Amino acid sequence: MPKSLSEGQQRLVFGVLVAVLVAFGLYLSFGGFSGGDEEAPPQAEGGDGADGGGGEQPAVDPPSPIPTTATEDMRVLDWLPFTEDELKGAAATAQAFATAYGTIDYAESPEDYYASMQALATDDYAETLAQSSGAGALWQEMGEQEAVAEGRADVESIRGFDDESVVFVVRAQSITEGSGGADEDLGDFAVTVVRERGEWRVFDFQPADAGNLGEG
Repeated sequence: MPKSLSEGQQRLVFGVLVAVLVAFGLYLSFGGFSGGDEEAPPQAEGGDGADGGGGEQPAVDPPSPIPTTATEDMRVLDWLPFTEDELKGAAATAQAFATAYGTIDYAESPEDYYASMQALATDDYAETLAQSSGAGALWQEMGEQEAVAEGRADVESIRGFDDESVVFVVRAQSITEGSGGADEDLGDFAVTVVRERGEWRVFDFQPADAGNLGEG
């Protein structure tokens, strides 16, 4: 049977336990077991939360100014979907069509007259021309006089264009030879030319004041 402690010994043991508990409490209060002596992890730059997550700020690329061209160095034709030679070819077709329109040999048939324009037209527009009339009393009268009208035409401006077509404004004239010949100013025409099988062809032809924009 173990021997019980005296009252003095019990007080001593109790005092020791109290001292141990107090010392342990102080140790915890001053950072014991909390890693207080370890260095805190460094904060990322911009730790004021500007990036929303405390992470690294994304790299910012410097501005890249686009190159500019001085007015005197601007090349206007570079802004168009055609080269200069292509535009000249399209204009030549429009001008030739208007010339054919004003050229009439009344000794020939109306079909021969329209055939000269059909040769410059798209397939669809050539069919429209084939169905055109134009014969009648005037044709017969001029034929009896053996009249011949010479057509002339000149491109005045470009009204519009897209990647595949150009609308030209063309002035046309018809000079009639023979008895009682006369000059006739036929007026301005809007002539739409388009690419067909690698060539420029007339898609539409009508008076310029009709508002032709070449829309099919």
